[in-house]
Formats: sequence, structure tokens, C-alpha cells
Amino acid sequence: MHHRTSRRTLLTATAATAVIAATGAAVAPGAVAAQKSSGGSHNSAVTTRRLKRLISRMSLEEKIGQLFVMRVYGHSATDPDQADIDANLAEIGVRTAAEMIAKYHVGGIIYFTWAHNTRDPHQIADLSNGIQRAGLAGPTPLPLLVSTDQEHGIVCRVGEPATLMPGAMALGAGRSRSDARKAGQIAGAELAAIGICQNYAPDADVNVNPANPVIGVRSFGSDPQAVAGMVAAQVKGYQSAGIASTAKHFPGHGDTSTDSHTGLPVIGHTREQWAELDAPPFRAAIAAGIDSIMTAHIVVPALDPSEDPATLSRPILTGILREELGYDGVVVTDSLGMEGVRTKYGDKRVPVLAVQAGVDQLLNPPSLDVSWNALLAAVKSGEISEARIEESILRILRLKTKLGLFDDPFVSHRGVDRTVGTRSHLAAADRIAEHTTTLLANEGSLLPLSRRSHRNLLVVGADPASPSGTTGPPTTTMAEEFKQLGYAATALSTGTAPTRAGIDAAVAAAQGKDAVIVGTYNVTATSSQRTLVSALAATGVPVITVAIRNPYDIAQLTGTGQAASLAAYSWTDVELRAAARVIAGRAEPEGTLPVPVQRADDPAKVLHPVGYGLSY
Repeated sequence: MHHRTSRRTLLTATAATAVIAATGAAVAPGAVAAQKSSGGSHNSAVTTRRLKRLISRMSLEEKIGQLFVMRVYGHSATDPDQADIDANLAEIGVRTAAEMIAKYHVGGIIYFTWAHNTRDPHQIADLSNGIQRAGLAGPTPLPLLVSTDQEHGIVCRVGEPATLMPGAMALGAGRSRSDARKAGQIAGAELAAIGICQNYAPDADVNVNPANPVIGVRSFGSDPQAVAGMVAAQVKGYQSAGIASTAKHFPGHGDTSTDSHTGLPVIGHTREQWAELDAPPFRAAIAAGIDSIMTAHIVVPALDPSEDPATLSRPILTGILREELGYDGVVVTDSLGMEGVRTKYGDKRVPVLAVQAGVDQLLNPPSLDVSWNALLAAVKSGEISEARIEESILRILRLKTKLGLFDDPFVSHRGVDRTVGTRSHLAAADRIAEHTTTLLANEGSLLPLSRRSHRNLLVVGADPASPSGTTGPPTTTMAEEFKQLGYAATALSTGTAPTRAGIDAAVAAAQGKDAVIVGTYNVTATSSQRTLVSALAATGVPVITVAIRNPYDIAQLTGTGQAASLAAYSWTDVELRAAARVIAGRAEPEGTLPVPVQRADDPAKVLHPVGYGLSY
């Protein structure tokens, strides 16, 4: 569990009195934890009446603001670097997070690495505290929902020294719901300790399309029931740590070949196919008590013949999610800056249509001023009733109450030190990762590599940038782990598109080595990564490939002469170290494929089915 130790000294006496008086939410020590564990008292009639009284005292402008969750640049709520002040002025018209909260009364803020919000755990904690102070300094003192995308694996905003867990597909390969829940609990506790109280995870999409450019290893796999079980486990893990979990992307983004960041995907599933393939993980999340669900910027004609994106679709969000599935928690949009939601309607209409569809939180619009004023105008004109806005605010404030934010929204440096990146958390991450590595080929039982016969290693391949900006590069990470295991290892980056000169350099470096490990990254039929593997195999030195993103690489590497092949599902350090330990025989290859791998020469045929995986 996380530790929300009392830090009333960070509140002014006036603000503290105001928030308690406004909500009636002052509680005895330990009562917040009891609320979280019981999951019921925050929806009590008494709490609802208190929150409605609070809402009745809010101005219309404050009400509009509560629906927005916005990005902001800078490591500090009040004193960011000048470059971040300039970026805030250019994009938002304010200098700081505190100014944005004062002007627009936003109900939440989302952290990004690229917005310089996540330098290190203590800085993040201070930023979170500054944001909460700004919220409590408003006309109606209100804490904020601070959120981020901490899926782990390839989507990770908070990096080392925080504990980084295996991503969704790796956990799917491990098949352990207990591991998935434990990973969520540890990750949630660390987020709570730094003041992040809403995590946009887990991904509940079922990745049935290997060509999916935006989901892939962010999904637990291709089997709806297996994904549903893992989603429910992660929801329980995150929320047992006292943060809000978010299942995404409703009604299901798994069968797309278009990235909704850059276009508007169309899902061709029938109503029956949707119910069988896409719905089970969301049903499981709701049954597990999910706090929030994120929408997808996708068109599903079978669910809404108007062909509006789901984010703007009342038949999908109200008709299916609210009424059919019985969900009454918070609905948050995917980022409103993504092209998928902006294709059909302009930025002024998007927030209005989203609220009319059934959305509660409007995430990261391209222009906060445009979206905020468009929603305000829609209420003033009567297009949207004030009662409809208050319906969403009540859901948002119920969630804030459940999370204990009205009692004490602050975190402490002591809490950071005793929770984030602890030895026990890091050890648990390593143990969980060892259960996920999947062995797909092992010609002549080359693996595990013996230090007596294969001590001198070369590690080459792709070195994509760290998802969190704090780990890697992959070749160096694997080489260092081999050294720790008693091997001699040299790292050489050849990239995701090796040049002829790079391939020649790798071949030269392989001379005299006992084995070569190649990290591959989404190999295609025309990729020069294939040429690299073939050239290295032609030297006679055994070649071991490790797919560091999608596990489909082995299909494209058939015939290259590789001797062994593994899937790691991500290039984060915890998964790469686990792969090295499996290659060295310090861990068993326990993972099995959570998705099928089709043959490259005939995609209608399966090379390796779901559940395939070799062992020692």
C-alpha cells in the first residue's frame, strides 16, 4: 500500500478549513484506507449529498474546468524552466501549472516525459504537491486528479529509479494473474507515493491483428478470455494501492491497421464479433470495480452506423458502456489532440459532442482555451444542460473522494524514499520478468549457453530510445547483464535499419566470438535486420535473436540461419536482463506466446500458435 501521511503543514489553514467545510470529508486517521478497501462508502448517500452541495456552490466556469485534464510543461507547478514557460505561453496562454489551474479550474493534469514533468521521483512529488496547492487555492478549493500513462513495457512515463515492470504482452506470456496483480500493486504504490493518482492502464485491447501499429505488445494478447483475466488482475492490483486504474481503449482498439494518433481507424467487426472479441476485457474490468474507462478514437459501424468516432458516439458510450454494460464510473477520452478524433469535426465541436456522448473527462485538447470556451458556450446556449455537466462532475468528485484527495492530497519525500524503487520491488520485477521470456527456437540445444564453450559474446542490434528516457540502450543493457553472469560481452549498436557499413562492422566484430546475440525490432520482409542476421550466421558463429518488441520477428527471420530465437516483448531493462538470464541458463524460459505468429510466406497459416514456447 502507498502511504498518504498527513502533511497539513503544506496546506494553509484557510485552504484546509475550506476544503473540509465544503465537502464534510475530514476523516479520522485510517478511515481513508478503510474507504479504499471497502470500495463502497465513497458512493454513500451522505457523500453524494455533500458533493452535490459542493457542486451547487461552484461557478459555471469552475464546473466546466473540472471536466478537463490538461498537459502542462515544466518540472515545477510555479517555477518551471524558461523554455517550459515559453512552451506553456505558446500552447496554453499561461506561464505555469498553477496559472492554468487558476484560470481554467482544470480538474486534472496529465504528466508526460516530453513535457519535462517526470525528472525523478522527488521532483515529481514536489510537482504533484504544487498542483494540489494550486487547486486548493481556488475559489472553491478542489484537489486535482494527477494522471499519466504508466502501462510499463513500451509505454512508460516515470522511469528509474522507480521500479519498471514487464509490459502487458510480457505478462500475458507469463500467464500468471498473480504476477499481473503484483505488478499493478507495486506500480500503483509507487505512483501514489509521487502524487499520481490516476493511471491510464491497463490496456484492455485484444490484439488480434499482428499489423496493429499502435497497440501490439501493449495488449496482453489475442485471446479475449485470457486478456480479460489479466486486465481484471491488474485493475485489482493498481486499485489496491489506492490509485484509479483506467481500462482502455473502449470499445476495443485491437483489430486496427491505422494508428489513431495519425488517422481514424475503422473496425469491421460485427456486433456479435465485438461481443465475443472486444467486450470481455471491459466487462471484466467493470466487474473488478474499474474506476475509469478511456475511449478510443475509432469508428465501429456495427455499433454506431453514423460512423462517428467512439469518443463522440452516444450509442457506444451511453447506449453500450453505460446502459448495456452497466458502467457508472468515470469515462475519459483518449487525447483530444490525436488526429482520429479531429478528422470529422473541428476542435470546437469535439468537446461538446464528447460530453453529449457520455464522456466525463476531456483529455489533453490541442487548445485548452478553444475547447474550454466551446463547452462553456454550449452550456450557456442550452445545447448542453448544466445538469449534464454536474452529472460528470459528481462522478469525478466521487472518484477524488474515494482516493482520499479531499482528506489529504499531498505526498511526502519520506513516502517516496520508503516506497519508490525499493529493493523488494526491484527484486519482484526481476522475478516476474523471468516468467515472461519466451523461447521460440533452439537448434541443436544451443541454449542455455555454457560459459565454458560460449563465453565470449557479441551483442548487436536495435537500440531504440528508452520509453521512460532513463534506461538502456538495449545492446549495452544485455551486454552488461552477461558480464554480471560471468561472460565476456561487447555491445555494438546496429540500429533498426542496419546500413551496409554497419552490417560489415558487425560481421568483423563477430570474428573470434563464441556467439552473437542480435536484438531485433519489428522485422519486416524488406528489413535490413534480416540481412544483418544472415550475414552474421554466415560467419559460422552461432546467432541468437531476441525480439525486443513484437514477437512476430521470428517469422521474418526463417531461413536466415539463426540458431536460437527468443521474445522479450519490450526493450526495457527488466525484460532484457531477464532474456540474458534465460540465455545463460540462470532462469528457465517459462513464457509462452500470448498471440499466434503467422508464417511470413503464407499469413493464412500459423508458424507458432498461442501457447507455444520451448523449455530447457
